[in-house]
Amino acid sequence: MLYKKGAEAYLYKEECCGRKVIVKRRIPKSYRVPQLDEKLRYDRTVKEARLLSDARKAGVPTPMIYFIDLEEATIVMDFIEGEQVKTIIQNMEEREKKDLFTHIGMLIGRLHNAGIIHGDLTTSNMLLSNSKVYFIDFGLGDYSVAVEDQGVDLHLMRRALQSTHYSYAEAGFAAVLEGYKRATSKSEEVIERLYEIEKRGRYHRER
Repeated sequence: MLYKKGAEAYLYKEECCGRKVIVKRRIPKSYRVPQLDEKLRYDRTVKEARLLSDARKAGVPTPMIYFIDLEEATIVMDFIEGEQVKTIIQNMEEREKKDLFTHIGMLIGRLHNAGIIHGDLTTSNMLLSNSKVYFIDFGLGDYSVAVEDQGVDLHLMRRALQSTHYSYAEAGFAAVLEGYKRATSKSEEVIERLYEIEKRGRYHRER
C-alpha cells in the first residue's frame, strides 16, 4: 500500500514475515540520462542504508533495515509504530517539551560525533515511539566532521522549528542546544559557526 510520496522516493507500507515494514523505493527520473539515473539511485540507496545503520551504532534510534535491493534502489525497513514529533508537541506540557527537545539535541550531537549529517532535521522526520525518539529519512544525509556542515545541520533544525512551531521555536531550539552541548565536545565551535551561518543569511536577505 502506498504510504507516502516524496520527491525522490515512494514509501509503501507492507507486511513481511509477520512484521509491518516500510519499503522505500527510489523512483526512476525520466529527465535524467538512464545510466546516470541508475547510478544516482544506486549510490543514494547505499548511502542511506549505511547512514541508518551507522546512526544506530552511534546510539541514535533508527528503523532496522531488513533488506536492500540495489537493482531496484529499494530499502526494506522496520515500520516504527509511533507519532511524528511535529503532531504531538502542541499537546505536551512545557516541561515535557523541554525534555523532548533536549533529548533531540543530544541525539543530534551523537550523530555529529559519529561524523553523520542528517541533512533534513525536521520534527516530521522524528518519531516518538515507546518513549524513544527515532530519526528517519536520511535521504539527504551525508558523512562529514566539518564544523560548517554540522552548523548547517543545526541551522536547518532551527529553520524547521521557526516554520512549523513558531510559538515554541526559540524555547525549543534553546533546549536542542542544551542537549547538543551535553553530547559533543565540539558544541561550542559548532554553535559559533551556526550563528555565523545565520548572520550570512541575514546579510544576503538585506542586500
